[in-house]
Amino acid sequence: MSPQVRSRWSLLSALLIVLVLLVSCVPSPAAAPATAQPVAPVAAKPAAPAETAMDALIKAAKAEGMLTTIALPHDWCNYGDAITGFKAKYGLQVNELNPDAGSGDEVEAIKANKANKGPQAPDVIDVGFSFGPKVIADGLVQPYKVSTWDTIPADSKDSAGNWYGDYYGVLAFEVNKDAVKNVPQDWADLLKPEYKGQVALSGDPRVSTQAYMSVIAAALANGGSLDNVMPGLEFFKKLNAAGNFVPVIAKQATVAKGETPVITRWDYNALSDKTTLAGNPNIEVVIPKTGVVAGVYIQAISAYAPHPNAAKLWMEYLYSDEGQVIWLKGGCHPIRYNDMVKRNAIPADVSAKLPPADAYAKAVFPTLAQLDAAAKAIAENWDKVVGADVK
Repeated sequence: MSPQVRSRWSLLSALLIVLVLLVSCVPSPAAAPATAQPVAPVAAKPAAPAETAMDALIKAAKAEGMLTTIALPHDWCNYGDAITGFKAKYGLQVNELNPDAGSGDEVEAIKANKANKGPQAPDVIDVGFSFGPKVIADGLVQPYKVSTWDTIPADSKDSAGNWYGDYYGVLAFEVNKDAVKNVPQDWADLLKPEYKGQVALSGDPRVSTQAYMSVIAAALANGGSLDNVMPGLEFFKKLNAAGNFVPVIAKQATVAKGETPVITRWDYNALSDKTTLAGNPNIEVVIPKTGVVAGVYIQAISAYAPHPNAAKLWMEYLYSDEGQVIWLKGGCHPIRYNDMVKRNAIPADVSAKLPPADAYAKAVFPTLAQLDAAAKAIAENWDKVVGADVK
């Protein structure tokens, strides 16, 4: 082989070697990555619902464990069911003081127990309308506005929440028909000899709203007015002189036994007695032809309440639709009645048991100022005008 040919082969060989080396340096194609399996998202733990104001109130009330009431007879406005329902719903105990006490006694109980956190100190009171300004002036109550506050009529509550109307009714005659031959239809009838030793009040008119409102009603029927109650005192003076008046605090039991077969009483209490006694004896409830006076009662929480949160929860219960219907079942017109009627929140069977509206057409509602003046005049003059110590 010639030197030229050998030179060309050497060059070609060298080129082949370089090419092989270059090819060996090229990286192999990367393998396709494995397909990732989807991962199920971890469900977020739902946040606990925020504690409402009512939840906090219930918790605080349960921590106190008890509510102390005063002057709440179970047959008055169906308070028996109200107390039972409250205990069942919230698991609190209810300490009931002196069920037969009057409004004045309730106020005095707060005054007497300002420094006492024991069982004799009431948490709440249910008193006559005229006591509203007094309990505020004396610093005996604390403000609280229930969640249904806006549906309580403005003229039936203190704007700051110190007291609020709960229910209303009119003064009526509750008569034991088995003991009384002729059922009296008006105030003048009570002076007749046939009612000797039969007529009584449902409280002491010197301290009881229900009793002194009866004196106001008698005044209206005997030429007096909401601003002049002296004719009412004169009426009871005649009743006492005739021997018709019985100076005891009448109640369902005294009516049923015939001890006080004719009593003046709020219509709702009389209707409650009629239902409870169920014909044994037969009870007739009469709205008198004249002297028909209406009265509003109010609720308030003691400024010295040993169980303030239980007291607030009690108010929430009473002013709920549930609580208002309980009062209505007892014959009382609850203060939120109109609001509930608008919303069709009153059971038909409950409405059907109420007296006809025309029986209340002549009812008058005294103002706070009139009630305050009348209560004072009656308390100061009962003993010297009527001369009967009601106990």
